[in-house]
Amino acid sequence: MEFQTKIILLSMAISFVIAIITIPILKKLKVGQMERAEGPESHLKKQGTPTMGGIIMIITVLVMGVLICLNYTKTGNEEQKQVAIHLIPLIATTIGFGVIGLIDDLKKLIGKNTEGLKPAYKMLGLLIVSVAFSLCLTGLLQIGSDTYIPFFKTAISLPIWIYIPFAVIVMLATTNAVNLTDGIDGLSTSVTTIILTCLTVIGIILEIQEITIFGSILIGACLVFLLFNLHPAKVMMGDTGSLLLGGAIASMALYLKMPLILIIIALIPVLETLSVMIQVKHFKKTGKRVFKMTPIHHHFELSGWNENKIVSVFSFITLICCVVGLMSI
Repeated sequence: MEFQTKIILLSMAISFVIAIITIPILKKLKVGQMERAEGPESHLKKQGTPTMGGIIMIITVLVMGVLICLNYTKTGNEEQKQVAIHLIPLIATTIGFGVIGLIDDLKKLIGKNTEGLKPAYKMLGLLIVSVAFSLCLTGLLQIGSDTYIPFFKTAISLPIWIYIPFAVIVMLATTNAVNLTDGIDGLSTSVTTIILTCLTVIGIILEIQEITIFGSILIGACLVFLLFNLHPAKVMMGDTGSLLLGGAIASMALYLKMPLILIIIALIPVLETLSVMIQVKHFKKTGKRVFKMTPIHHHFELSGWNENKIVSVFSFITLICCVVGLMSI
């Protein structure tokens, strides 16, 4: 654990420095949050809060990744050099998702609206990164197409023509789910930090060093970002951060051959997504709403829960789910 702690602390230090430099710049550039007209009325006071804060995570992951990969490549043994090679696709994929989110955020800010990148273009970008990572897993890294079944303590080997579309769906679904979870101060950051910690612990248990390193980098970045993102938030992550975190979670789960465990440990993002799907389908069919507002965290918000209570409860549920997830392997 000493090794992982050092990575987390170094990541936190770098992230903190980047944050205290970046947030004032975002304020100066007036890169402010724009709330949806149909969103909760209480969120209108958040208008103008610096957004696109996910760029702090992008820079942290990039800097930490470069430092570790260079160190392992130049001074490490053969095993460490292999770890560095395997780290690169994880880092590149995560940053790739973050860059798509960054483009989306920039479009929103430049156009002064909440629409951002056209859905078709956004999906195309996410699809390209997802397919590239899936091909990299099965081709370049030779990870294989085995998929672990939680609780059954077994794995099934999927044909490659099934595995790649499956892996792409996992990545698209996860990024979308984390994106939907990012709706109130500190929620997405808190929930995803716990999920990332769970996946990192699995990496430690299975002795997969690249996952341990990668997860530790992200945990450190998220912990620092949370300092500025808790209610009342001094900075929002925007799609830059939510797509990056969703991509990181999906990449780690696929690398561990445990994408199905996300159904357990990422229950909150799953429920956020389901609430939207149920609301849309029911409203189209009956003209009535099941929830006061979706994603579901807004339902609880309009039911009288304050933001800190929602974050605390959702984080506690995620923690319990992660414990269950660890018991399932």
